[in-house]
Amino acid sequence: MKQGLQLLDYVVFFIYFIGVSSYGFWIYKKKSSNESSSTDYFLAEGSLTFWAIGASLIASNISAEHFIGMSGSGFAIGLAIASYEWMAAATLVVVAIFFVPIYLKNKIYTMPQFLRQRYNPVVATTMAVFWLLLYVFVNLTSILYLGALALEVTAGIDFTWAIGALAVFAIIITVGGMKVIGYTDVIQVVVLIAGGLVTTYLAMDLVAKQFGNPNVFSAFGTLKTQAEPHFHMILKKDNPYYKDLPGLSVIIGAMWINNLNYFGCNQYIIQRTLGASLPTARKGLLFAAGLKLIIPIIVVIPGIAAYVLFQNGMFQTEMLDANGIVKPDHAYPVLLDLLPSGLKGMAFAALTAAIVASLAGKANSISTIFTLDIYREYIKPDATEKHLIRVGRYAIWTSMGIAALIAPQLRVLEQAYQFIQEYSSFITPGVFAIFFLGFFWKRTTGNAALVAALLTIPLSTAFKFWYEEIPFLNRMGIIFLILVAVIVVVTLLDPKSKNNPKGLEIERSMFKVSTGFMITSILIFGILGALYSVFW
Repeated sequence: MKQGLQLLDYVVFFIYFIGVSSYGFWIYKKKSSNESSSTDYFLAEGSLTFWAIGASLIASNISAEHFIGMSGSGFAIGLAIASYEWMAAATLVVVAIFFVPIYLKNKIYTMPQFLRQRYNPVVATTMAVFWLLLYVFVNLTSILYLGALALEVTAGIDFTWAIGALAVFAIIITVGGMKVIGYTDVIQVVVLIAGGLVTTYLAMDLVAKQFGNPNVFSAFGTLKTQAEPHFHMILKKDNPYYKDLPGLSVIIGAMWINNLNYFGCNQYIIQRTLGASLPTARKGLLFAAGLKLIIPIIVVIPGIAAYVLFQNGMFQTEMLDANGIVKPDHAYPVLLDLLPSGLKGMAFAALTAAIVASLAGKANSISTIFTLDIYREYIKPDATEKHLIRVGRYAIWTSMGIAALIAPQLRVLEQAYQFIQEYSSFITPGVFAIFFLGFFWKRTTGNAALVAALLTIPLSTAFKFWYEEIPFLNRMGIIFLILVAVIVVVTLLDPKSKNNPKGLEIERSMFKVSTGFMITSILIFGILGALYSVFW
C-alpha cells in the first residue's frame, strides 16, 4: 500500500492552497474599501449572494468531524448516523420559514443581541459566555484534532505540526472577515464535494473488485447485503449504538431540538443570513438543504464500505490504534491513502477545505460574539469601528491558539463525532427553550429565561451521570421539556409578565413564502420520506 502523499499530490494541493488564498486576498482587497463598520466586517451586510450563503453554511458545517468522525460512525453504526444530515435538510427549511424572518425584521446580528433585545443583558451575557466556552473548548478544538489526525494518517505529517498548519491556514482566511469567508467557501464546497465523491468512488470500486461486482453501482447492493444491520435508519433498543441514535427520536423526537438549535439559534451557522435580505437568506438556506441531502454519500458510505472491506480481511492493521484496538475514525484516512497519486491530492485538498472552512467559520463566530457582545458591551463601549475589527482579529488568533493547545488531549476518543454531539447538547435544551418561547410567547420574562440558562448545564450533567442508561438525545428532550415547564411557571408567577414589553416585532405576513420556495420544500421533504421508507 502506498503511504503518504506523492509529488503530484503536493502539486495538486499547492494549486488548491494558492487558489483559495489568492481568491480570498482578491475578495479582501476588492471589498475592504467598502468595509465601514464592524457589523459589515462580521456579517458582510448585503454582500453575499444566496449561493454564497448556502455554500458557506455547508462549508462551515461540514468539516473533519464529518469526513473523519461521521465516516467513523458509519463504520461503527452505519447509515443511521446520516440522520444528522438528512434531518438537517428538513430543519433548514423550517428555519428559513420561521426563524430568519424574525431575526431580519428585528435587525439581529448576534444571538446574544437577540437575547439582550428580547430579555435583558444578564441573559445575553450568560449565554454569550456559554457559547464562547462551547465553541472554543468543544467545537474548534475537535475540528483541529480531527483535521490533524487526517493529515497525520494520510500524509504522514506530524500531528503537532498539522495542528499548527491548519490553524494558520484558517487564520489567513478568517481575518479577512465574513466577505472573504463567504466567497472562498464557494470554492471550498466545490473542492470538498468533488474530492469527497472521488473517495466514495474509490471505496465502492474496492468493494466491487473484492466481491466481483461488474461496476461501482452494483457494489451498493453488495454493501447492503454484506452489512445489512448498517442500513437501518431507525435503530432498535437491542442495537449496541441505540444510546447514540435512539430509534424514532431521530425523526419525531429530540433530533428536532438538536437541529433547530444548531441551525436556527447558533451564531456559527445563522450568521451567514443575518446580513442578507429575506428572499436571499431563504434561498441560501434552501440551497444548503439541497446540498445536505447528498452529504451522506461522501461521508457515511465510505465508512460503511471500509467496514465491509475490514470484515473481509482488508485494513487489518491500518484500522488499529497503537494499543491494537479498532479505531473507527481511521476509516476515512485509510481509504484516502489508497487513492492514486493526483487524485489523493484532490481528496486531501477536499478534506483540508472542509477543515479550514469550518475552522474559519467557527473562529469568526467566536470573534463576533466576543467583540460585539462582551468587549463592546462591557470593556470599551466607546470603541471605534476600526478598533472593534482589530479586537475581533485578536480574538481569532487567541481562540485558535487555545484550541491548538487542547486538541491533542482528544486522542483518547473512539468516535469524535459523537463526543461533539453529546457535549454540545449540554446547553442545547436551555438555549432552544429560551429562543423558542422568546419567539412565540410574548409573556416569557427575562428572569424565567435566566433560570433556564443557569439550569441547563447542571441538569444535563446530573442526567448524564445519574441516568447513564438514557440516550443523550432523549436526555436532551427530557431536559428541554423540564426547562420549558420551568420557564412557564416562573413567568406565570410574575404578575408583571402580563404586560411584558420585551416582545419582538412579529407579523404573520413575515412567514409567507414564494411558490417556488414551497415547491422546492415539498420536494425536499418528499425525498426524505422516500429515504426513510427505503432504509427504515
